[in-house]
Amino acid sequence: MFDILLYLYDTYMFSDQFPEPEQLSRKLSAAGFEDEDIGAALNWLAALDDLGPDDEVEGVPSLRCYSEAEISRLATEGRGFIAFLEGSKLISPRAREWVIDRAMALEDAEVSADRIKWIALLALWKLNGAGDVLWLEDLVRGGGEADEDGWQPTLH
Repeated sequence: MFDILLYLYDTYMFSDQFPEPEQLSRKLSAAGFEDEDIGAALNWLAALDDLGPDDEVEGVPSLRCYSEAEISRLATEGRGFIAFLEGSKLISPRAREWVIDRAMALEDAEVSADRIKWIALLALWKLNGAGDVLWLEDLVRGGGEADEDGWQPTLH
């Protein structure tokens, strides 16, 4: 499923919006993705609609205390990356919560730092558009090597 999200990012990065879900599903199927993965990715991606341009970074600093479940599933480096983005005022506390929610929605037993970075990139892309995330993409892509659990994005 995560490969579909990356494919969509690469394909629609400079678009203002995705095609309608039915059309997008057909395009993903034609690109060779499995129907089950397409459905899961589209459901996961639907949560992007919860973020909007009005999600400004508030001026009031916040402190995020992670639950035991979040600590056990979200890689330490990934949680640090989220804190970095919020501390740099790149994401608001609401966007931070969206990133955490979407990471926890993945089926992975432990969500790697690389996946958390991609989720954050998708959030920033939705909030700020393509131009504002290009610098971050280089950091997130990190040379295209496999992460600590052996996952490597499929570049189409």
